[in-house]
Amino acid sequence: MTLFWVLVLGAGAWRDGWCQAVPDSGAAARQEFSQRVAEGSRALQAGDNALAERSFRRALALDPQSVELLNNLAIALARQGKDDEAIALYRKALKIKKDDPITKRNLGVAFFRARRYGDALALLESFAAATPTFQSLDLTGLDLFALDRFGESAGYLERASALEPNDLPTLDILGKAYWRMKNYAGVNKVFDRIMAIDPNAPEAHFMLGMAYDVQYEETKAAQEFQAVLTADPSFPSVHSSLGLIHYREHQVPEAVDEFKLELSRHPDDPVSNYMMGRILREGNDAAAAVPYLKAAVAVNPSYRDALFELGQCYMALNEPAEAVGPLRKSAEADPDFDQAHFVLGNAFRKLGQPKDAAREFQICKQIKARKNVQEKPSD
Repeated sequence: MTLFWVLVLGAGAWRDGWCQAVPDSGAAARQEFSQRVAEGSRALQAGDNALAERSFRRALALDPQSVELLNNLAIALARQGKDDEAIALYRKALKIKKDDPITKRNLGVAFFRARRYGDALALLESFAAATPTFQSLDLTGLDLFALDRFGESAGYLERASALEPNDLPTLDILGKAYWRMKNYAGVNKVFDRIMAIDPNAPEAHFMLGMAYDVQYEETKAAQEFQAVLTADPSFPSVHSSLGLIHYREHQVPEAVDEFKLELSRHPDDPVSNYMMGRILREGNDAAAAVPYLKAAVAVNPSYRDALFELGQCYMALNEPAEAVGPLRKSAEADPDFDQAHFVLGNAFRKLGQPKDAAREFQICKQIKARKNVQEKPSD
């Protein structure tokens, strides 16, 4: 699965008409500009990103308004893990050339790489609409999956998979999206496709593990997850899945070990960060829980349970003002989440805002009453 790709112009393409772009420059400056652009382009293509960065910076000193140079310097920086610097350069390029499609695409990819999924979404959707390639559709689907928008994610991933039917990582995320939607017919269809491609693939074992897990056949699920790790020790979500099994079986130390293993390989995994925060909060260590929960919410700003746990931590730390924000967002993420309104009411009461507290308690009461009616068996 390709998560990052860029348009890299060849040296010839850089030279065409670029010397004339250097404002008020003499022959020596134009020659220097041409050399630095060509040098940077070759270095970028060869993977020497540090040299590409130096070359493009020197060229930009001669033509600071070049959108092409800003883009390619940003690419060189992003490849070195300097995502924030890359994002700043793309934004500068868009100020010079508003709505430039290549810059907007690259900015969307940079936001995705920086795990700023909410910022990336509109740019990636625009990219996929204009250029519906496997990469654009796949990346947009991944971004939506990270935002818990599983139905929309599945739509993009289905389209991507139609273009690359044998791409197992895409099928893996597509199956997970259907799983989160409880669309088990979709899960079965994806599973059949994976088995037809490679029945021994880690993706096949992972989906079998999920199937056993939902049926509460924890031993069989754990065996499948272990098979995934045997095939690919860095496969995402396996240790967190094992951790969830241990947690449900009240084996908290074993669960913590698995979540820590997941985070050692995938530090931004929202589930492991959330579960670590929850376990610490339940162990009366709210202060230690907060960084984990913040990490989960940073990746997925609409993560209902992580937001709720974060609000509860602030309440435990006697910081009701800090609790209000995440509790409100938790309730917004799930309008039927009565507990969020109840704890939010307590936060307002501690803040000396009785009207706001009464409103939240009333909302909580109304949600509970509605749920009781829905759950009451009809005659």
